[in-house]
Amino acid sequence: MAGAADGVGSLGAEQNHLSVPVSDQGVWATTMNNLGIVPVGLSGQQLVSDSLCIQRFDPGLGLIAPINPLMAGISLVPPPPVPPDMPLIKEIIHCKSCTLFPQNPNLPPPSTRERPPGCKTVFVGGLPENATEEIIREVFDQCGEIIAIRKSKKNFCHIRFSEEFMVDKALYLSGYRMRIGSSTDKKDSGRIHVDFAQARDDLYEWECKQRLLAREERHRRKIHEDRLRPPSPPPIVHFSEHEAAMLAERLKDDHKFSEATAVLFTWIDRGEVNRRTANNFYSMIQSANSHVRRLMSEKAQHEEEMERAKEAFKNALLAILTQFEQIAAVFTAATRQKAWDHFSKAQRKNIDIWRKQCEELRNAHSEEIMGIRREEEMEMSEDDLDENPCKRMRTEENGVCDQTQASLKEENDSLRWQLDAYRNEVELLRKEQSRASRQDDDHTQTHAHNAEAQIQLLQQNMHNMQQQLLSLQEKLASKESELEQAREEQRYLEGEVLTLRDKLLNGNADAVEGTNGELHEKVLNGCVPSGFLGRERRSEVIMRGGVASEKEALLLGIISTFLHVHPFGANLEYLWSYIQRLDSKVSAGDLERLMVRLPSMFRQELSGVGATLEKRWKFCGFDSLGSA
Repeated sequence: MAGAADGVGSLGAEQNHLSVPVSDQGVWATTMNNLGIVPVGLSGQQLVSDSLCIQRFDPGLGLIAPINPLMAGISLVPPPPVPPDMPLIKEIIHCKSCTLFPQNPNLPPPSTRERPPGCKTVFVGGLPENATEEIIREVFDQCGEIIAIRKSKKNFCHIRFSEEFMVDKALYLSGYRMRIGSSTDKKDSGRIHVDFAQARDDLYEWECKQRLLAREERHRRKIHEDRLRPPSPPPIVHFSEHEAAMLAERLKDDHKFSEATAVLFTWIDRGEVNRRTANNFYSMIQSANSHVRRLMSEKAQHEEEMERAKEAFKNALLAILTQFEQIAAVFTAATRQKAWDHFSKAQRKNIDIWRKQCEELRNAHSEEIMGIRREEEMEMSEDDLDENPCKRMRTEENGVCDQTQASLKEENDSLRWQLDAYRNEVELLRKEQSRASRQDDDHTQTHAHNAEAQIQLLQQNMHNMQQQLLSLQEKLASKESELEQAREEQRYLEGEVLTLRDKLLNGNADAVEGTNGELHEKVLNGCVPSGFLGRERRSEVIMRGGVASEKEALLLGIISTFLHVHPFGANLEYLWSYIQRLDSKVSAGDLERLMVRLPSMFRQELSGVGATLEKRWKFCGFDSLGSA
């Protein structure tokens, strides 16, 4: 291919190899004319021009300079690109025993297979039948040192070179026609084809070289990692009375306290504490404990510095916001009609742009200040929770109810902060609206309309937030009432348990049985206060057929009357549409649950056929009364 030909375009053997003494120039001229080749210089001419030679090629030696062995692939420096319109000119090569004639330059270059890694062996095909190993060595010896030639009985052989770059020089001869002597016999001529060959020896040497490079790379990486590894910590001295006395002195020094505590920890961890050294270690531990007060004072000092820095930062932000307000007031005064009419059109445009930029920066700055205030309020709320440990203990004891309460409180706080932010924005918009009202009519109408739209939007959002806040407060109140009922029930049951325990301790087993019977009768008869019954007990009583509230009793009477005047029954939608006129808050599900709970009064039946099949409810209270 053209790439292979370009890569080996620097093939130039020594001049004594490329020229032979020619006694009769006319014979060679006649022979080349018969082949259709124009005669060129026969006295040691260079195979390829210097402009086509690749880099690092020495034409005086006929060899390529050493190649960087660390390069992957074929270990060759890529040649500079040759322009596609520049043809590669090959010339006649004269040897002692044969002559090599180049192929027609208009024909495509010979093809080659993919180069194997570490290839040093080439395949040479199309040799003349009378070609001997000496003639082959004479032709390819100019490419480099040949290690071995394996010639087949047929017209091909394998040549192994000592280096990889010699294979590229041998590929340059692909396509040449070899003629032995001046004979015109077919057995003395043939078009040679040179290609890469895959040999086990080449692959083995290449793998060995790659393993060597990998070992060198691992060695370099290990050296680099060792250089970057942090040094080992200093060794800890062994325990002795002298070292213990010195360590006690170092523990009293604030600058050497960290190192001394590390040594003390190591000694204790090693098991140096015994009955004889316990007093020494106790004194050192006491010295270490004396630094707690110093550390707490340093912490308090740093916290005071941080608070002062926060206060200074907040004051600076407020000062900046004040200056923003002053600049905005200047722009507002400039946009009034008595001053606005004297500015040119370009000046008005610049003033409008500056005013908008100032308002955007002021709004962003005010939002930042509001964020700082919200963070302070959150910190204050956290401090309040930390100051009330009893409330936290109650929260842990009550479990899910308190977690729900905490989540509702967090949502309430977040909604309150958002509501404050909306209120501040509404105030700012009102101030802007009052200032903008003093401008000319066009500006006044435009800004007023935008401000009113924004105010309406914010008021709507604030109204929604207030509704959410009220709903959350209602949920919180209901959860608190349920929690209080659960606590009262718990206290009641605890009192009963204590009473039973006292009676058991006194040996009044009969009294215990009587008390249990009375308690059971109270629970069954509903004498126990409703606050002492849990939600599950009330649900069980309701499911057995009781009426839980006065509203349900009223609904029960209305449903009974309605179904009594409809002896064939009525479906749920018809019944619900009638009750909706009386109470719009009642849902169809509530009616269905109430009738399902009272099977002795209401019965559900299927009526109709096919597509007209529907469920109807009938009143059966008199039937159950007659059966009773």
